Amino acid sequence: MNCHFKSFVRTWFMIVISVLVASLGNAQTESTGKSLPRIAIAGLGIESSTFSPAVTNEEAFHAKYGNQVFSSYPFLQEDSALRKLAVWVPTIVGKSLPGGIVTREAYESLVNKTLDSLKKHAPYDGLFFDIHGAMSVIGLDDPEGDFIVRIRKALGTKTLISTSMDLHGNVSWRLAENTDLITCYRMAPHEDAMQTKERAVRNLLDRIQSGKGKPLYKAWIPIPILLPGEKTSTRIEPGKSVYQAVAPAAAQQGIVDAAIWVGYAWADEPRNHAVVVVTGDDRDKVTATAEQLAHNFWNARSGFAFVAPTGSLKECLDKALVSDKKPFFISDSGDNPTAGGAGDVTWSITEILKRPELQSAKGPSLIYASIPGPEFVEKAIAAGVGNQVDDYAGAKVDHRYAPPVRLKGTVTAIAYGDRDAEVEVVVKVGSVSVIVTKKRKPYHKEIDFTRLKLEPRNADIVVVKIGYLEPELYAMKKDWLLALTPGGVDQDLERLPYKRIERPMFPLDKDFKDPDLSARLVPLSDKLK
Repeated sequence: MNCHFKSFVRTWFMIVISVLVASLGNAQTESTGKSLPRIAIAGLGIESSTFSPAVTNEEAFHAKYGNQVFSSYPFLQEDSALRKLAVWVPTIVGKSLPGGIVTREAYESLVNKTLDSLKKHAPYDGLFFDIHGAMSVIGLDDPEGDFIVRIRKALGTKTLISTSMDLHGNVSWRLAENTDLITCYRMAPHEDAMQTKERAVRNLLDRIQSGKGKPLYKAWIPIPILLPGEKTSTRIEPGKSVYQAVAPAAAQQGIVDAAIWVGYAWADEPRNHAVVVVTGDDRDKVTATAEQLAHNFWNARSGFAFVAPTGSLKECLDKALVSDKKPFFISDSGDNPTAGGAGDVTWSITEILKRPELQSAKGPSLIYASIPGPEFVEKAIAAGVGNQVDDYAGAKVDHRYAPPVRLKGTVTAIAYGDRDAEVEVVVKVGSVSVIVTKKRKPYHKEIDFTRLKLEPRNADIVVVKIGYLEPELYAMKKDWLLALTPGGVDQDLERLPYKRIERPMFPLDKDFKDPDLSARLVPLSDKLK
């Protein structure tokens, strides 16, 4: 009996060991990528205005490293279905607020760190390349094109690269050559940003898992149109119809993806213009679809108009002050930090504070968001909530239109911890509540105001440094005007000193013959020399 028992224990032990070894073997298989594809994640994103005196440094990108990267993608959280379909190797992803041109030092540092990490963990079956597409760098044309070429040199041409972009990015021939799959947002405002990134990942996984690999054809068509986002919103026509045609085009048999880029209007490089790219395995469908989308865009060019009624700041204030629609929003568009403005132009707030209707505490309530002033913030903190402060703010970076503005009033709120602003204070000057920040920040959500004890829904007027209203503000407004104010992202493109964009370019040039919108087939990345 004892021998039988020992034999039973020994047999049972061997079974347990076998199960554990098999389990460990499967885990090892997954961790080494022998059964699951190995996919890297990398990217840098910013819109950079070359018409602003601001410069962007490395810290502005708030770079995430390694597993921190996953926090940027809800569809790649640990318990998600997509997360389980590959061995993910996140390297570096950096996203900056739109701003001025990026220093060469910042660019080289971030790119080299990315390349070092990619090389360290290579090889890969695929790379999810998450960029914006409108980065400008001092002394370098087409940074995203340069970045992907350097990635190709590090990884070779076999790795499939799927690129996700903002529709306000730019797709150079070089970028198109070196990526295999490419897509961009289909909505402006960009309510589909995360859907687009997920689509880029799903396209990549599908091509790897199916064994189809790189799509056989990439059609690229440049379109000589350069328009601000405020004229190409998909909320209104013709942008609405132009972009509604994209999803059905991409859903055709033989097509992997289709995309239209408006391009970025506030940088002066040859690549800045609209582009259509269609990828797929059916040559005829790829080329015909690209040409149809390009002609749709070109034929609609004269219909593009501002997403809201426009006027000078004076005209906008005149209308808002007599309106019974509250809150009445005014977009201070020329220095919009969500498009690349320096964010510290004081021209508008200076003009607002001159209005006699707003100089008494009993006047119409107006919220102004915002102006950076680190020294002012320090003085406000020292004074404390409920006390008086008197100092200057703004115009440290962009003082071309007005000097620093004097703000003499009562501190009504102080808040800490915002990722962009770091510290925010509110000072009440007459009936105007001015938000002053340590660092520039766009205000596009209701909580941005309520955390400062401001109630935008109950204000008479809300002035925001923004172009088209982001969804929460748009839902909140009872009326809205877009003020054509000066700054590094001036909506009146004809006032900007373009020197290097390709000409002719609509609407800067009105009368020129229709362009050649024939599809140009881009070489596959593994055919490049």
